[in-house]
Amino acid sequence: MSSGDPSLEEDVPKPLLEKPEENVFTPKIATPIFAGSVKLHHRPSDSAEAESFLSDEQRNEFAFQQLFHDGVGELQETEKAKEERMADLHAMSVLSTYQDNLSHDMNTDRDNGSEASTRPAEDCPCGEPALPPDTINNNGKPVANHCSIVMGGILNNPSLTFNDGVRSVDFVLVWEAGKEEATTAEAVESRRVFEGNLEKEGLQLEREAPEDLYGLHFVKIHAPLAVLRDYSEVLKLRMPMKYSALKDIHEKTNSLIDRIDDCWDKFMSRIRVDPAKFPERKHRLTAIYSKDKEYLFDTMSECFWTPSIRSRIVQFILDRKRFTDATGDDFGFGVTRLIANNAYSAAYPLHDGDLKTPGSMRHLLYTEWASVSKCLNYQPLDYVKDYFGVKIGLYFAWLGFYTHMLIPASLVGLICVIYSAATVFTNQPSEDVCNYNSSVKMCPQCDVFCEYWDLRATCLQSRITYLFDNPTTVFFAIFMSFWGACFLELWKRYSAEMTHRWDLTGFDVYEEHPRPQYLARLAHVKRTQLNVVTGEREPMVPFWRMRLPATLMSFSVVALLVLLALATVLGVVLYRMSVLGAIILRQRDSKLLTYSPIMFTTATAACINLVFICIFNYIYQFLAEWLTEKELLRTQTEFDDSLTLKIYLLQFVNYYASIFYIAFFKGKFVGRPGNYVRIFSHRQEECSPGGCLLELSIQLAIIMVGKQFINTIVEMMMPYLLKWWNIIRTIGRKKRIKSPMQWVKDFKLVDFGNMGLFPEYLEMVLQYGFVTIFVAAFPLAPLFALINNVLEMRLDAKKFLTCYRRPVPQRVNDIGVWYRILDSIGKLSIITNGFIIAFTSEFIPRLVYLAVKGDMNDYVNHTLTDFNVSVLEYPPDGSHYNGTMCSYPGYWNYKDGDDYEHTNWYWHVMGARLAFVVVFEARNLTCSLRHEVN
Repeated sequence: MSSGDPSLEEDVPKPLLEKPEENVFTPKIATPIFAGSVKLHHRPSDSAEAESFLSDEQRNEFAFQQLFHDGVGELQETEKAKEERMADLHAMSVLSTYQDNLSHDMNTDRDNGSEASTRPAEDCPCGEPALPPDTINNNGKPVANHCSIVMGGILNNPSLTFNDGVRSVDFVLVWEAGKEEATTAEAVESRRVFEGNLEKEGLQLEREAPEDLYGLHFVKIHAPLAVLRDYSEVLKLRMPMKYSALKDIHEKTNSLIDRIDDCWDKFMSRIRVDPAKFPERKHRLTAIYSKDKEYLFDTMSECFWTPSIRSRIVQFILDRKRFTDATGDDFGFGVTRLIANNAYSAAYPLHDGDLKTPGSMRHLLYTEWASVSKCLNYQPLDYVKDYFGVKIGLYFAWLGFYTHMLIPASLVGLICVIYSAATVFTNQPSEDVCNYNSSVKMCPQCDVFCEYWDLRATCLQSRITYLFDNPTTVFFAIFMSFWGACFLELWKRYSAEMTHRWDLTGFDVYEEHPRPQYLARLAHVKRTQLNVVTGEREPMVPFWRMRLPATLMSFSVVALLVLLALATVLGVVLYRMSVLGAIILRQRDSKLLTYSPIMFTTATAACINLVFICIFNYIYQFLAEWLTEKELLRTQTEFDDSLTLKIYLLQFVNYYASIFYIAFFKGKFVGRPGNYVRIFSHRQEECSPGGCLLELSIQLAIIMVGKQFINTIVEMMMPYLLKWWNIIRTIGRKKRIKSPMQWVKDFKLVDFGNMGLFPEYLEMVLQYGFVTIFVAAFPLAPLFALINNVLEMRLDAKKFLTCYRRPVPQRVNDIGVWYRILDSIGKLSIITNGFIIAFTSEFIPRLVYLAVKGDMNDYVNHTLTDFNVSVLEYPPDGSHYNGTMCSYPGYWNYKDGDDYEHTNWYWHVMGARLAFVVVFEARNLTCSLRHEVN
């Protein structure tokens, strides 16, 4: 049987699974890796074009006859030939049956493609049994199965096909006649050469230029069967085979455990995915597609090549075809470059239908997944993966898993806060502050302009501090350390199940084809090496001449920018410590500003910090992409991981630097009255009267909750604004684009881009840092994160379906570098929480006092030391306080010559702090490492 038989060149849209993988049975063919590569030679014949006008049933029957009746010799196979086929099947297949009890509770898609589910799967054209008609909800019509959902858009939307009504539109290119750059001779020639190369590669084009669309020209692209077969082999895609996977037979029993399970299943069925709307798919054997072994694959299935896979194959070709005949232009290829040059305005695959019209997967996902009313229901992850691809599917799987894991953390944190609120009036130290009665006032908190103050004024602040600084804080910090370790360990197991179910197990980054930009930069490198995974020869990057200089430059610039971001934070701190602003304000008439210099400088410092954050985010985004391109990273996965790490480093410094300053530096090295530690002749900031932990809690609450609230609004408004701007930029403010065609509707949407998921991951990982790194100072952080994520999951889904063009699917086997970042945050959180409890909170001093004295009576007086006002270098100007002494927190001892030194009690407390840190860190880090080893 000839795999290149032209009679098989039919144009029926067919789906495919997304698992390329090397296999010894896959023949090596010429791979169009980049511009100018050898082309594949399978072309659709005239008979194939004639067959495209047959019905689906006729075409399937005709192709079936060609496959299995092409000669009497093939029908009369010998026993030896059958054994060889079974050996091929055994070597190429992967049995997709995987039992995992862990995901029974945590899987957000348990009723949807789950191996642990016991519901019968449905039959569809790919070999699955049919569901019985629903006489109640579906008027007796057959219930939709997986194939009809995946292919429903093409069957129900005429604008998803060419004008012949048969060939599917797999990709669309758009250019605007109203743009001056698009109508130049160079742009016209680039489009002509580019589209000619696409047609030579076997793609079929159809051009549309409706008169009522203000000069918009659309080029519709269809990938015929020959191209799909060739590039499925090039990309090593995993395809469903004709042989069904084995299913375990569970014997029914009447045990008590089974009855409990049945009750639990009935209860959980209320929030699980509705099997009538998202049918469970029967798991099938899959293998790497090979034209020489095509008899193993279920090519007659209606859903063999999905629209997602078709668009992925077309995108692979678009990224590598040249648009110029000039041999000296190494970068004269790819649709991305043409869009940057304004020769084209957009390139995108199509959504499979309208949001308001039933019959497409887009409408089904919009109503049953993206709706906020479904926020408590599980996600149909298998169908999300089918529509958006594995990369986006894994993002929503991770977000759903993270949200589930926040439930126990939120409950424990809420219980701790409730306990603290119930016992706030029984806390002896805060009651002592509220009932403090002394003729000695507290020492001023700044030079010249700050007045002596009464400790009783901090009564409310002291009680609020107790809500976050009590014995439950230690318990919650230890709990969250274990929670962080369990979260990562359980995610690894859940991720392994998801990647196995989606046929990504064993995926290697070296299976990916090199980036076209990578090959273009190495076009003049003569040395090559054999890639043992792909079987192709690739250029070898010179280490000393290219790799090392690029790496050193990238590392140096990143380190410089991170230090520059730290310098801006330090500059803001120095500004806040400076009394220059207060001196200037002193000369003004405003009493509010004159007597509140600290409040004014704090507010202005926050504004300055925000401006620097915005500026550095913009600059660093550009530099990070430029530096990553210079690193000569081979694949898109490596490129994305390196870029993500660079940008996150700056974001980490921008968002967390001020919090680290308050937690570990503010008020720790200020000195004492008469001997303050000064920087550039300026006295350092002290903590507010309520203590540094209160400031840290307020800072965390404002940044975390406020950031989530603002981000939610921005995320929902920005795509709509970009969509509106995209239309105005194209046709003007007074004109409107009205067309029922899907390729016109999708043009008005926003391009998803290569970094489409980066802001989503970044937001969640920054939130994870607030939840873990500083959770000892804000136990309610997991609760606010849970509330935010429940809504975030559905709002992200709605945004992807309504505002963005359909992204081209990408295959990954995990969440990439984000996992390593989460792991690093988990280890850092153990260290920071231990130091916050030991050095920022008052837990250790109170514990030492209680151990020595037996109760907490007179604890407040014990922590204060009286200083003679004569030791003050810059006493308050015009003060009405006539006392000779002022109180200052700390353990100091007066000696001759106005010399104050730390008392023995100070060293006892310091020793207890260090001992606590050692025990806390050793225990939690040991448990964390033990989880990793297991």
